[in-house]
Amino acid sequence: MRIADTLEQKIRSRTARAGVVGLGYVGLPLAVELAESGFETVGIDVDARKTSAIDAGGSYIPDVPQSQVARLRAAGRLRATTDFSVIGELDTVNICVPTPLRKTKDPDMSYVIAALEQIALYLHKGMLVVLESTTYPGTTEELVRPMLEASGLKAGVDFFVAFSPERVDPGNATFHTRNVPKVVGGSTPACTQVAAALYESAVDTVVRVSSTRVAEMVKLLENTFRAVNIGMANELALMCDALGVDVWEVITAAGTKPFGFMPFYPGPGLGGHCIPIDPFYLSWKARQSGFESRFIELAGHVNAHMPHFVTDKVVDALNRQRKAVNGARILVLGIAYKRDIDDIRESPALDVMHLLEGKGAVVDYSDPYVPVLSASSWPGTRELRNVDITEDTLGSYDCVVIVTDHSTFDYRQIVASAPLIVDSRNAISTRAAHVFRVGAPPPEAAETVMVV
Repeated sequence: MRIADTLEQKIRSRTARAGVVGLGYVGLPLAVELAESGFETVGIDVDARKTSAIDAGGSYIPDVPQSQVARLRAAGRLRATTDFSVIGELDTVNICVPTPLRKTKDPDMSYVIAALEQIALYLHKGMLVVLESTTYPGTTEELVRPMLEASGLKAGVDFFVAFSPERVDPGNATFHTRNVPKVVGGSTPACTQVAAALYESAVDTVVRVSSTRVAEMVKLLENTFRAVNIGMANELALMCDALGVDVWEVITAAGTKPFGFMPFYPGPGLGGHCIPIDPFYLSWKARQSGFESRFIELAGHVNAHMPHFVTDKVVDALNRQRKAVNGARILVLGIAYKRDIDDIRESPALDVMHLLEGKGAVVDYSDPYVPVLSASSWPGTRELRNVDITEDTLGSYDCVVIVTDHSTFDYRQIVASAPLIVDSRNAISTRAAHVFRVGAPPPEAAETVMVV
């Protein structure tokens, strides 16, 4: 029997031992789903705080219930370690480590390389290695496969390599690891077959593609599509602001068209690990091939400008109340990169705060999901703590800026108590003289109405 057939049989019988390297927003949900599907699963991470939490039956990811981790841990199907030598006992390994950008906007593959170096030490015949970390087209064939084949084993014959892009959407109550279709592409047909078997054991739908490059490109297309369309919405907001037109009303009306239109909305900028970063992976790889991705890079410039535009909106709103931004006390509402999560990676709120501080403002924040903002987590280089929202608190600031529209915020209270509001998310339905919205005319130029 071929090695591929033996491994596939072990996977389908749930006798294969699974491992996940990197236990963040992607890795922990995957490890939990594999364990739920009957695999003996080991999570591996260099952060002992994460592995200790899992081994104690705890969860640090909001989308993964602590009760679920505790149950799987007690059943002996899930454990975690910082010791990479456990890889020698595993049949499958999924790599879910970060792939950030360097300051020069080129890919930083150091986390992937570090993981591969450890895996290569313990690689053995009959093992499947799948990269899930978002990266540029060609990574699996140009980096992953050669590093592992340096052991003397051959991909597609002795061991198996594939790429399957993560599609995690933190905070999404509807779509999660199991019910989001999983795209899989292997280095060889045998690699695709074995990797698909693993995901078919834990995910409802598996979509096989012809190569690792196709699978890598799928992820970049998905997020570049969003980045470009959000860039267009942001540019439209800038235009509408100059023309005295309400961009939110425009998009809502356009969204009534039942075909040929998909609404995207402006905001303070892009955040998270994927959407602000993935287009740069694509344009970087394109440049290596002598292709200039002008359209994609232009959208990136527009999106990157939005924190500056929001800051200018705050300055203008203060000016209209005959107040200077220099010395003004400003409260930023929401510093996570999206609604109802605790992830601040690449959050535009951090840039808005830094820009306001640069203009002399005294800046605080309120975010129920982020109790402490460490000095190393944002450009302001000082630790801040969450400010609880009360009537007195809101009234003590010169301006309140809504950057992330958490559903837990009481917007009626905010309108009633804050002397001045700049809303970058169209979170406030009330049209009032002290509420300024990004992409809309100033309040004195608009009718005072209640929008339902």
